[in-house]
Amino acid sequence: MKTLILSDIHGNLPAIEAILEREREYDACLFLGDVVDYGPFPKECIHYLIEEMDMGVMGNHDNAIAFKVDCGCHGDLKRLSSETRAWHTTLLGKKELQFLKSLHPLEQTTIDGLSIFMAHATPEGDLFRYLREDEVGSALKGITTQLVLLGHTHIQFKRQIGDAIIVNPGSVGLARDGEGSCYAILDSGMITLHRIPYDVERTVKALRRSPISEESKKGLENILRGHNDISKP
Repeated sequence: MKTLILSDIHGNLPAIEAILEREREYDACLFLGDVVDYGPFPKECIHYLIEEMDMGVMGNHDNAIAFKVDCGCHGDLKRLSSETRAWHTTLLGKKELQFLKSLHPLEQTTIDGLSIFMAHATPEGDLFRYLREDEVGSALKGITTQLVLLGHTHIQFKRQIGDAIIVNPGSVGLARDGEGSCYAILDSGMITLHRIPYDVERTVKALRRSPISEESKKGLENILRGHNDISKP
């Protein structure tokens, strides 16, 4: 069974489309949160998940737009998220908002006999804390699944801690550790990390047509082009 694992899409439809062009056939789709904010195609990305997602968890940006609360971002990204969220609110209807509200902070499932724990930021269900790769082990208290899937940091990694494999597939739409669209594949009990190019110019052009400030457009364009010199997402 082939499972597509996605996280931190952030309204970037061209990034999803590149993955689907590469991974034409899969049996299930898991989502680790944050489909909205930053990118220009939130509605289209939500509809992809509505149609294709088998299980997903809520991210801090999903929570913010669904319940009109703060996303907990820091530094320059707080401005970027606030501006794009105000714009996204005008683009999303009742169906899209209901989807966001339906997501839970934590989920567990089993695929091909492999037990899986899913969270956006931490295994405790905190939507806002940023776990570095070297901090993950200390956050696994009480987690007994064979695979732990996390997102939020936009930084891809895979490591073994005790009997568990911990994976962050990286960000589909706003990678902070290089260029491209990041994701993971679970196939026959083996999990692999992937990074592929996508049409960044299409995303940038759509952002250029948005109502957000010129400063925010330039900030997002820098991140999309791999110039990740600003603070946490």
